[in-house]
Amino acid sequence: MLLKNKNYLRFFNLYSKISTMKHRRKLFNVRNIYDHAKTNAVFACAMKENITHHRSKCPEYDEILNDFNFNIDEINSADDLYKIPPLPTSLLKNTTLLSKPYKKLLIKTTSSGTSRKKTLSGFDLGSAVCGLKMALKTFRRHALLTARHTNYIVLGYAPSKLDQSATTKALRGVMFLAPKAKVEYALIVKNGKYEITTEGLISAITKFAKSSKPVRIIGFPAFFKMFLDELSERDIKLNLPKNSKVLLGGGWKGMFLEQVSKEELFSLAKETLGIQPHNCKDHFSTAEHPINYIACKNHRFHIPVFARVIIRDVNTLKPLPYGTPGLLNLISPILSSAPYGSIITDDIAVMSDGPSCGCGNSAPYFDLAGRVGLASVKTCAQAASEFLKNI
Repeated sequence: MLLKNKNYLRFFNLYSKISTMKHRRKLFNVRNIYDHAKTNAVFACAMKENITHHRSKCPEYDEILNDFNFNIDEINSADDLYKIPPLPTSLLKNTTLLSKPYKKLLIKTTSSGTSRKKTLSGFDLGSAVCGLKMALKTFRRHALLTARHTNYIVLGYAPSKLDQSATTKALRGVMFLAPKAKVEYALIVKNGKYEITTEGLISAITKFAKSSKPVRIIGFPAFFKMFLDELSERDIKLNLPKNSKVLLGGGWKGMFLEQVSKEELFSLAKETLGIQPHNCKDHFSTAEHPINYIACKNHRFHIPVFARVIIRDVNTLKPLPYGTPGLLNLISPILSSAPYGSIITDDIAVMSDGPSCGCGNSAPYFDLAGRVGLASVKTCAQAASEFLKNI
C-alpha cells in the first residue's frame, strides 16, 4: 500500500528536509494516533508555530488576534489552548482568511455553500503531506485500508465542476483507501444539474452482491437510510461479499423525522445488506478542520493526537467540563494555508473522558448532540436530503 511505496517515502523525506514547521511535522509523525499524554507538549508547540506563521502571512488574522489582545507567550501547554481566539465558521463563510492565495493552493476546497455562502479553504504542500499521513494512519487504525479492489456505492455527488465542496472531494479521497473497481453515484449531472439515480443504485448494488469483490457504501447517513428504506419497500434483501463496509459522514439536518440512532441504522444495514455492524463506521470532519474522526464501536468520536477539542458555553464561550453540552471548538495545526487553527462550529457536543466509553480507547471523545438554532445555517447534509424527497 501507499505507506510501503518507495516514491511516497522519498517524497515524505524530501518534505521533511524543506519543511520549516518542525513541531507540526513531529506531531503528524506520531505512530499512536490516540496517545494524548505523549503529544500534549508537541501539540502546544505546533499551535504556537502555526499561529506565528499565520500572523505573518495573513494580516486580517493578525488584526483579529490583536483585537482580542492575544499573547502567544501565554500558550505554554495544552491546558492553555482555550486562550486562542476561536474563529466562528459563520465568520469564515463571510470573510476570506487565507495565508496563501487561493489560486496557488495544491488542493482547493470549499464548504458546502448551500446557503450561498462558502468557506474557501484548501491545502498547500505542507498541509497536504500532513493530511495524507493522518488519513493513512487513521484509516489503517480503523481497518479501512486495503489493497483489494472494491466496488463503491457513493451516496453523494458525482465529480463535476458544479460541486467543488470539501465533502465531495473527501468522498473521492475515501476511494483511495481501497482501489476502486466499479463506482455508482447517487447524484449525477444531467442537463446541467444534479439528479438522483435511484434505479442506477438499485441495479448496481444488485450486481455488486453477485461479485466476489467487497462493496463499500460511503456518503450521508440520510442517503443511506433512504436507500435502505427503498430496498426494503422493493423487498430486496442482499448478502454483500465478505469485508463489505459502510462509511458515513454528515448529519441529519432537515430530516429529523427520518433520523434514527446509529445502532438502528447499522442494524438495518445488517438485515438488508448482510453487512455486520462492526463493518459500519461513522466519520466526522469539516472543511475548516480537515481532521478525520472515526467513531469507535460505541459510536463515539475519540479525538486523535492531531487535534484537541474544547466544549464552550453557548453564551460566554468559556470552556466547559466533561459531560456538559456546549459549542464544539476544534483545534489543529494541520493547515499552513489558512489560519483555521482554532474554529468554533455551530455543533452542540458533549465531551467525556476516554475510559468511560468502554471501547478500550483512552483518548477523550465527544458526542454530537445537535446544532444551535440558527435559521441561516444550512449544511450539505440538508441539501442532500432535499434530493432524497424526490425518490
